[in-house]
Amino acid sequence: MRIERRDFTLDVDLTLPGRGVTVLFGHSGSGKTTCLRAMAGLERAPGGYFAFGTQVWQDEASGRQGHFVAPHRRALGVVFQEASLFAHLSVRRNMQFGEQRAPTSERRFALAEVAALLGITPLLDRSPGQLSGGERQRVTIARAILAAPQILLMDEPLAALDLKRKLEILPYLERLQRELSLPIIYVSHSPDEVARLADHLVLLDQGKAIASGPLREVLSRIDLPAAFADDAGVVIETRLAAQEADDLTRLEFPGGQILVSRRDEPIGTLLRCRIHARDVSLALVPQVHSSILNSVEATVVELASTVTPGHVLVRLDVVGEPLLARITRRSADKLQIRPGLALKAQIKAVALLA
Repeated sequence: MRIERRDFTLDVDLTLPGRGVTVLFGHSGSGKTTCLRAMAGLERAPGGYFAFGTQVWQDEASGRQGHFVAPHRRALGVVFQEASLFAHLSVRRNMQFGEQRAPTSERRFALAEVAALLGITPLLDRSPGQLSGGERQRVTIARAILAAPQILLMDEPLAALDLKRKLEILPYLERLQRELSLPIIYVSHSPDEVARLADHLVLLDQGKAIASGPLREVLSRIDLPAAFADDAGVVIETRLAAQEADDLTRLEFPGGQILVSRRDEPIGTLLRCRIHARDVSLALVPQVHSSILNSVEATVVELASTVTPGHVLVRLDVVGEPLLARITRRSADKLQIRPGLALKAQIKAVALLA
């Protein structure tokens, strides 16, 4: 689709998965919201094409001039930055408003089920004015889900919340990801939200999609260092393997094991971890006298310059699992870091995301 304005052009050609969470990520002005609005039909891309599965919602690029499905006739739900609840209705009535938009035969979720999923059951009889920002946004999401959409579009739903409210609502968004068979397109400029929620990642820059693919593949690319800058790193899926005697928990992944502060989930629980490139150091031989507990065997794949002068980004392979390390160019020269070199990757810190 292509949308031209006086000082900006959105020009993207994307095929996205029909399941999981796809995050459109980029800095302000990169075209994220414009792209989402075009998907929703709120902005028309002349000559554009957009289909969801077998449903063609716009096709003006292949001779079907004027084929455009109005937003209210598209089987989608949209959640914006600001919660838009009816102030004169209770939480329950706001949710019922969404539910009534869907024919009885097409309703996929019960009101009580969605309320429990989003943790708003105790709030059903309150008015919107009695809710916190995070609670209002959860009710807005619930109302959108009850309208029985086949896809949910979310435009930076946490942007208007302070850090405390963001941390309050993120676990509920993760539950949506795990428990509902509902594809989500999620706009964000927050690397933390990307790491916690995304299954598929699209990087937008100046109106163009510069990368699109599964989260682990896109995050581990070192030809896009400016996209995340100091937040460059990878996300890995681990399994809680054991509780250690010294209040540490051992996690396992295909590339080895890592120790983190104690977690209370049952053995076997899957946990998503984020490892920043700045928290990975490299050594040619095992380091016995070191405070860094986590060390894995790795092979250098490639190197690239970073936006930080004097530093390089090193892409590593850990038994098929990608890992990034950001080190100084002096260190890279001293250790003769080069593709194919086997070494030890020491992981200083691991952020548990779920």
